[in-house]
Amino acid sequence: MDRTQRHAIREIGVAGEHSGPYDITLGPDGALWLTLVQMGAIARLTPDGVATTHKLDSASCKPGIITAGPDRALWFTRFEDHQIGRITTQGEVTSFALAAGSSPFGIAVGADDALWFTETNTDRIGRIGTDGVITTFGLPSAGMFPSAITAGPDEALWFTLNRANAIGRVSLGGDVSIHPLPTAGAAPVGITLGSDGAIWFVEIAAGQIGRLSVKDRSIQEFALPDRGARPHAITAASDGACWFTEWQGNRIGHITPAGAITEYDLPSPASEPHGLTLGPDGALWVALEARGVARLDV
Repeated sequence: MDRTQRHAIREIGVAGEHSGPYDITLGPDGALWLTLVQMGAIARLTPDGVATTHKLDSASCKPGIITAGPDRALWFTRFEDHQIGRITTQGEVTSFALAAGSSPFGIAVGADDALWFTETNTDRIGRIGTDGVITTFGLPSAGMFPSAITAGPDEALWFTLNRANAIGRVSLGGDVSIHPLPTAGAAPVGITLGSDGAIWFVEIAAGQIGRLSVKDRSIQEFALPDRGARPHAITAASDGACWFTEWQGNRIGHITPAGAITEYDLPSPASEPHGLTLGPDGALWVALEARGVARLDV
C-alpha cells in the first residue's frame, strides 16, 4: 500500500459550514453538481472553484445521490421526504412524490434512458421516466435495504443490498436476481460499472472492495489495509481501475483490476468523504460532508 503526500489534495469550501456535501457528479454543462444533505440544497461548482447554491423547498428533505440525466438535467433522491428531484442547469427544480416511507437513496440512468432508483425502506427498485411516470418493482424479501445502484453492461441495473449482504440485479422488465456475497456481514453500499465490464462495489462493514463478473457472476473481494476504514462510495476510471472513499479512514483509495490498492490521506481530519466523480479537468472530485469538496489531481 502506498500513500501520497497531503499537498496533492486541495480542499474547496461549498455553501459554508454544516451544509453537508454528500454526493457529486459531473453535469452536462461541465460543472460539478452536489447534494447538500444537511442544508437541503443542490450546489453547482465550476472547476475553478466558483459555487452557486440552489435551496430546495424543504431544508430537511436530505438530498442524497445525484446523477446527470439523459435530458441534460440533474436527477437526485430526497431521502427524508420520499421524492425524486430534478434540477436543470439553470436551477429550475421539480420533484416527484414516491410512496410514503420509501426513502430513496441510489439513482442511475438505465439503458432505456429512464432514471432507476432504490427505495431503502420499502424494498423496491423504482423507475422514473423523464416524463415523470413512476414504476416500482418489489424485491423477494423484506429488510434488504437496497442502497446504491448502477447501470450494467447487460442493459440491466445492479444494486447493493446493504442488510441482505448481497448484490441485486433488475432487468429493464423488472426481473430481479440476488447474488450473495462471500463475506458475512459485509454491508455493501457504493457500486459502479468498471471500465473492465465488471461490477465493482464497496463493503462498508468488512473493509473490502468487491468485483462481480457479469459474465459468470463470480465475486472477488479485496481487503483494505485498514479493515475499519468503512469504504462508502466508488467510481470507475477509464483505465480499468476504480476510486473509492474511506469514510472512517479519512482517505481516498484507488484499486487496480488486479486488486493493488493505493490510499491518499485527506488534509483535514474527520472530513467524512462520501461521493466522488472524475471532473472535466481529469481530476478526482470528492464530496466531504464535514468540510466541502476535495480535488485530487490524478
